[in-house]
Amino acid sequence: MEHGTHTQDNHAALWHGRFQEGPDAAAVEFETSIHVDERMALDDIRGSRAHAKMLGHAGIIPQNEADAIIAGLDSIEKDLNEGTLKIDYSAEDIHSFIEATLTDRIGEPGKKVHTGRSRNDQIALDERLYLCRFIPDMQNRILTLISALNEIAENHTKDIMPGYTHMQHAQPVTLAHHVCAWSWMLTRDWNRLEDALKRIRISPIGAGALAGSGLPLDRKYEAKELGFDEITMNSLDSVSDRDYCIEVTSALSLIQMHLSRFCEEIVLWSTTEFAFVDLSEKWSTGSSIMPQKKNPDFAELIRGRTGRVYGDQFALLTMMKGLPLAYDRDMQEDKQPLFDACDVVLSCLNVFTYMISSAKWNLKAMSDACQDGFLNATDVADYLVRKGMPFRTAHGVSARSVRIAIEKNCRLEELSLEDFKTCSDLIEQDIFDIIPPAACVNARKTDGGPAEEKVKEQIAALKEFAKKIKA
Repeated sequence: MEHGTHTQDNHAALWHGRFQEGPDAAAVEFETSIHVDERMALDDIRGSRAHAKMLGHAGIIPQNEADAIIAGLDSIEKDLNEGTLKIDYSAEDIHSFIEATLTDRIGEPGKKVHTGRSRNDQIALDERLYLCRFIPDMQNRILTLISALNEIAENHTKDIMPGYTHMQHAQPVTLAHHVCAWSWMLTRDWNRLEDALKRIRISPIGAGALAGSGLPLDRKYEAKELGFDEITMNSLDSVSDRDYCIEVTSALSLIQMHLSRFCEEIVLWSTTEFAFVDLSEKWSTGSSIMPQKKNPDFAELIRGRTGRVYGDQFALLTMMKGLPLAYDRDMQEDKQPLFDACDVVLSCLNVFTYMISSAKWNLKAMSDACQDGFLNATDVADYLVRKGMPFRTAHGVSARSVRIAIEKNCRLEELSLEDFKTCSDLIEQDIFDIIPPAACVNARKTDGGPAEEKVKEQIAALKEFAKKIKA
């Protein structure tokens, strides 16, 4: 960011001294970033306040001037929060606007706020501060969704539905078990963001443009003031690193991918063919030509916006792939995809939470769907395994019983004992106790399985995880 061409109406640009000729208006419009980075105004103020405090602490500027800078920054923050100060979009970027406004208010000491720093380390700091604010909010939204899904799961531990592989009937599960699967995906999303924060809470300020400073800056003091855990260890890397942006958008891409998968199922389940779920009219739309339509548009929009988030991540990767050390102006393009991904995923999380919380479940349709497709075939094989038959042999016996049922156009539980015995003499009357879909579910008591007692264990663990929202 040591390059640029914009001058404000009343103040020269931060870099103006080298230049005799003013910038072309088209050049100003092309290179300005304030419309994108204005959302970091409070982060910029926070960083500048800590920097001023460090400058006074280290004796680089007089303490009374450091105090004046801090008071001026406090007044700017207050006025921005109250709406009495508006962003000046003629400024080149948010740093320029804050510094010019500060100098307007306190005079010459305002010009000292930039002592020992560059916009290169300043923007890296602002982005990290912004993400330190944003990520906990995102994590809380994830936990809110997990809590909403837990409520659904608690109410449906006995309600069976088909489980699928290849979109074909596979084995019976419960609605609670399926919804818990969604929740466990979200716990990983929460943890990925938490892990990313460890690398974001590292202060780059003091790295300057690329080579640090000849002034006695106390980087560790400033990092502590900002709540960072440590400082970056190489000034070149400090200003040219955007791994944290790419890492966050990667985590956001995974969140959005999960939401998209959930929505794909909601879209399918809301069809007449499935009829598993009835979305609230508040979270559905109609058709301009077909009066009967009730469309799952919000689920489809969440699914559709996944491409935007993927594109944001790929834009960052592409921007960085050929950049030499240290800072290059290409890196100004980091904020728009980063912020877009943040905004899209946050809004999609909110919408999905509202949509799923207000949905009604057609439990009869789910249960009826378990009657077809031979979801209990594996349980026939397991029955024979418990009687000592090798599983591969039992698999073949079960397959033969399925073939008989297909030929008779009936379900496995509708076969006679004689039909089963043509497949194996080991099969007795008790086979009919273990192959109803509900019995199949309750037999699956392995940890993580769909049996009611095991799903309740999952729900308890997820509720404990979600308590982090109150921590």
